[in-house]
Formats: sequence, structure tokens, C-alpha cells
Amino acid sequence: MAAQYDNTDAFQGASFTMADLSATTFRSCDLRRIKIVDSWLMDVNVSGEIRNFRVNDVDVTAYVEAELDRRHPERARLREMRTADDFRATWETIERLWSETLARAERLPEAARHERVDDEWSLVETLRHLVFATDAWAGRAILDAPDPFHRLGLTHSGYPAEDAAALGIDLDARPAYAEVAQARVGRVALVRGILDGLTDAGLERACTRAPAPGYPAEPRTVGGCLRVVMEEECEHRRYTLRDLATLEAR
Repeated sequence: MAAQYDNTDAFQGASFTMADLSATTFRSCDLRRIKIVDSWLMDVNVSGEIRNFRVNDVDVTAYVEAELDRRHPERARLREMRTADDFRATWETIERLWSETLARAERLPEAARHERVDDEWSLVETLRHLVFATDAWAGRAILDAPDPFHRLGLTHSGYPAEDAAALGIDLDARPAYAEVAQARVGRVALVRGILDGLTDAGLERACTRAPAPGYPAEPRTVGGCLRVVMEEECEHRRYTLRDLATLEAR
């Protein structure tokens, strides 16, 4: 069985020479300032927050971002949002795109909607995470709801299980797709309700409550919190489309 290292800084500043790291997985890791020299990089898949990413001395960051924007124009639209009307229009686009995506998913068997592709979240797990993201950034941070978290939400990787339990979240739940889809319908409506009455001035209102325990204490505005929700929606739909293609091909 392969060794597993969780929540460790034991390798910070380490040097590996002539080491076999094939088939190694790095998930939610801090890989800043990594240097890879004279190594074999074939069949490598990298995803995450990418900046100043150089391959053979060529910075490929701009190319990657431009290609992602070409495939998913909503990403560029999200970055360009300035007014409340911009936010409303972008959310309408996100709702429409997810509706099309879920229509595809619902043509698959129930088991496929629970299947992980390459050990990434299944569709059901992805929707559970989006429920959590909406609860945290919209329900708690923006609306200051006293008990915003749905039992079926799924926290991000690395969030302490005991903190999730304290929020009433059941990480071990194994709900059916229909149950999770219903929870998501309510969260989509929650965001739409916030946007319906939003003004340009309202975007700048300060949110005094952190999205969840453990999040850093820093200034947040309604507009900033909504951006996080929409970024989560856009990026996780991108991952879902990738995995749906694999499931449909089977």
C-alpha cells in the first residue's frame, strides 16, 4: 500500500534526486517555488491556482488562462463584473449552464452520478460542495443566518471534520442524487433572492461574519462573497463537464 502523508510540512525545502515519484498524487498542497530539473514529465495533469508557471523556460500561464476562457466564456464574464446588473446577468448564465449540465447528468444511471472519475469528486459530491459554498458565503457571510448549513453540504478538502460536525454537516452521509439536487435548488434560489434586490451600493456592504469557523478574519464585501460563490459554480461545472465526458463515453 502506498504511503500517505497528510497535514505535514516534513518535505518543505526538501530535495529529491533520482527519486521515483511516478503515480504520486498531490492534493491541496502548497507547491509554490517548486523547481523540477532534468525530469520526465509525461502524462502529467496539473490543476489549481496557476501563476508564473514556466515549462522549459516558457511561461504558459497566459496561454492556459486564454484557452480556459475560450472554452468557458463565463469565466471572463465573471472577472468583468462591476455592477449589480452584471452580477445578475452572470448568475443567470451560470443557472442556465448548470441546468444544461444536469440535464446531461440525469440521462446517466444513478450509480454514475455517484462515481468518481480519477478519484475526483463525483457529481453528487460536487453538488454537495456547492451547497456548502453557498451556505458559507451567501447564507452565513452575506445574510448572517444563525444556522445556514445544510446537513448534506460537503466541505472543502482539509476542513476539519470536527468543525464540519459542529456546523451540523454530515460528511458521512450517502444521499441519493435527487435529495442533493433538491437541496441545491434551494441554494440557487437563495443566491437569486440576494441578487434580485441588490444595488451597486449594496455590493460594497461589509460582511462582518466569516463564511465558517476557521476562515481567516479579513475584510469581505457582499460583492466579494458573491464572486466566490460564482467562481465555485464556474470551476466545479468545468470539472463536472470533464468527468461527464468520461462517464458518457463508457
